[in-house]
Amino acid sequence: MLLKADPTFYPSPKLAGQAPPENLAYVAALNANGGSKPDALLVVDVDSKSKKYGEIIGQVDMPNAGDELHHFGWNACSSALCPYAPHPHVERRYLIVPGLRSSRIHVLDTKPNPKKPKIIKVIEPGTVAERTGYTRPHTVHCGPDGIYLSALGSPNGDGPGGVFALDHYTFEPLGRWEVERGPQYFAYDFAWHLGYDTAVSSEWGTPNMVENGVNPELLLGGKYGHSIHIWDLRKRKHLQAIDLGAEQQMVLELRPAHDPTKAYGFVGVVVSLKDLSSSIWLWHKPKSNGNGGSNGKWEIKKVIEIPAEPADPEKLPPLLQGFKAVPPLLTDINLSIDDRFLYASCWGTGEIRQYDVSDPFDPKLVGSVHIGGILRRTPHPAKPDKQLNGGPQMVEVSRDGKRVYFTNSLYAAWDKQFYPEGVEGWMVKLDANPSGGIEPDRKFFLETGELRPHQVRLQGGDASSDFYCYP
Repeated sequence: MLLKADPTFYPSPKLAGQAPPENLAYVAALNANGGSKPDALLVVDVDSKSKKYGEIIGQVDMPNAGDELHHFGWNACSSALCPYAPHPHVERRYLIVPGLRSSRIHVLDTKPNPKKPKIIKVIEPGTVAERTGYTRPHTVHCGPDGIYLSALGSPNGDGPGGVFALDHYTFEPLGRWEVERGPQYFAYDFAWHLGYDTAVSSEWGTPNMVENGVNPELLLGGKYGHSIHIWDLRKRKHLQAIDLGAEQQMVLELRPAHDPTKAYGFVGVVVSLKDLSSSIWLWHKPKSNGNGGSNGKWEIKKVIEIPAEPADPEKLPPLLQGFKAVPPLLTDINLSIDDRFLYASCWGTGEIRQYDVSDPFDPKLVGSVHIGGILRRTPHPAKPDKQLNGGPQMVEVSRDGKRVYFTNSLYAAWDKQFYPEGVEGWMVKLDANPSGGIEPDRKFFLETGELRPHQVRLQGGDASSDFYCYP
């Protein structure tokens, strides 16, 4: 415990954007091709002045096989400075690393040597289920009064999914977060508007609906998640469900504005049943209705649509042959800390897009890079003769917005459906122009082979791991 606040905590996104650049990236890596071998957390050198730039300089193998490391996060962040639940003396020191398939949670200490994290605690699946009623922990966020994880479902593999909390100091599971759930059943991501005492959650499907891959019958029947949910953050009560329509299947990543005075955020939709397009929607709270305030309801609007690309069915994986097209498969989005640029990962078509969202209601496409893809297999400039599979998937943005990192594996069962030959892992870094535009860093192309990289977290924090209480 520190006697003063961790220097990587920033009261506002503006100050976070002025922070020193990261030197290390931590990457969750799935060992899907390695039989009984465990997954690993990789430590990657991202210091452009280092001799080992773009190389793996550390690796922590998990104690068990079959975890399926997926999303993970820091134990503490800038939200610890919020005035209503301050924890200024915790450190951004521990990585909370859950196994999505095993429901096992690992706690890794990055101190004293950030290049050599050590596992200091393992929370077994039975403990998680007994204390929270949930399994398959997915997303990790550090909050003002605890560490929060979303979970896809219950111990039997059905719903409901939801959110549970870990203690800041002991990392012990405290219990489920929801007091009044309302109609919410599916779970995926969650986020906060700390300035509005509001939480938002999104939907994927139960473990039984996703663990064996995309179920075509459920998909075509519009049975996967297609709503977001609005919550009273302090009272932990459901306030509002906003249905995007059953056509919009798998409403996943939530990216709220970092400025706590802004009442809006973006959410990505994987696929439309109408035309296989992907889309990004803006949720927002309308301004005063002229009678001293709005009716309290939040609204949502589609602001970006990314079309599918026609294709020869003989060149497609079996799941897509009947559609005669490659869907973008928007699997991740990320918003720069200054709320200006939104990044969209099109895992199917092998494209990462950059949008200027200075006006969130009218985004402008200002950058695009192709790497990998179901059909294109676009090489990286560092190896122009090597076709790549997988595509831009998990994306992370540096605090100053100048560097964008992404990896190429989604989820073992889904990798197999869309890239049946097996995904060879890689990680890429883009340089982002402050005025708009992105291009690959030719010196940074990390191939990880049988280890399939997924979530990236940056030393000292990044665009998607901090929430702020001051503008």
